[in-house]
Amino acid sequence: MQITHEHRQIYDTTKNFVDKEINPHAAAWEQSGLWPAKEIFRKMGALGLLGINKPESVGGLGLDYSFQVMFAEALGHCKVGGVPMAIGVQTDMATPALARFGSDYLKDTYLKPAIKGEMVACIAVSEPGAGSDVAGIKTTARRDGGDYVISGQKMWITNGTQGDWACLLCNTGESAEGRYSNKSLIVVPLDAKGIDRKTKLDKLGQRSSDTAIIFFDEVRVPVRHLIGEEGKGFAYQMQQFQEERLFLSASILASMDTCIDETVRYTGQRTAFGAPVLHNQYVHFRLAELKTEIEAARALVYRATEEMLAGRDVTLLASMAKLKAARVAREVTDGCLQYWGGQGYMWENPIAQYYRDLRLHSIGGGADEVMMGIIAKNLGMAPGKQK
Repeated sequence: MQITHEHRQIYDTTKNFVDKEINPHAAAWEQSGLWPAKEIFRKMGALGLLGINKPESVGGLGLDYSFQVMFAEALGHCKVGGVPMAIGVQTDMATPALARFGSDYLKDTYLKPAIKGEMVACIAVSEPGAGSDVAGIKTTARRDGGDYVISGQKMWITNGTQGDWACLLCNTGESAEGRYSNKSLIVVPLDAKGIDRKTKLDKLGQRSSDTAIIFFDEVRVPVRHLIGEEGKGFAYQMQQFQEERLFLSASILASMDTCIDETVRYTGQRTAFGAPVLHNQYVHFRLAELKTEIEAARALVYRATEEMLAGRDVTLLASMAKLKAARVAREVTDGCLQYWGGQGYMWENPIAQYYRDLRLHSIGGGADEVMMGIIAKNLGMAPGKQK
């Protein structure tokens, strides 16, 4: 992927925003378990950062996805992982299908305000019994006149307590073709009667973002809130996942670089047995190896992006990038924390922060095991999907 001056401008604008508007408040948001989504999104919307690769017709910048990757990578300079994740939900998880398949009404009412930062979006797919197994969801939407009536439960919903609307995946009927053909994506206003989202989850990491359980009890939504065609929701969501997985992969690259840089600095100053810890060959060799792994992950993200720009299916490469970046993040944070010794085990330590926050990337957006399954199937190593 070729990095142009324009790419660098997106990167620098985003990083400057992070340094000025996010990092000075990150510790307080982390402690309170909530970040001011509406305030930050309005500021980001004013800079055009919430619609970089969305069409100009809906208020976006109309740039290709390589610019979105630069945006995601720059968000990795956040001192906490919850905020980049919450921003990514807005830009790369809840809105791609709406931008691609939504009606003019839905775009005008929900997508344009999300790009301006006037509305906060959620992606509501996972359930207590269906996280990585997306086809196993139980939430239903039955037709009743001009409405869908939605009942069910969604779990681990980022932006869940602050969101204005959710892109909801649900079952809209039975299908003779199996559980992949009876699902639809529906835009659900989160102030609708019958919605309960008071339960904010107490997470190991990414505590600055609000993650909720959302209950739907006979929630009525107009049929015109359907995204695209009924029964195509699973396919739409699988397509939407590719942008999500590339965003997630790109968004932790700079965080991993920071872990290495901070560890080099600390071990260069910390002495043990009469010499800096960094001078131990095992330590500087291991850090050099981890830095190489980060660059390998970055190259994979960039290659997958090139394939996307060429119009090719990136399911395989996006899954590989997601798997590799998340695995490397676990290695980097664990390895670096070890070299900080007892100081690394302190809650407020920056490496401990990344250790907690980046661990989610091997789970959210498709667990490592799901990524390996997708990779194996795409390479013809494993059986196809079962109905």
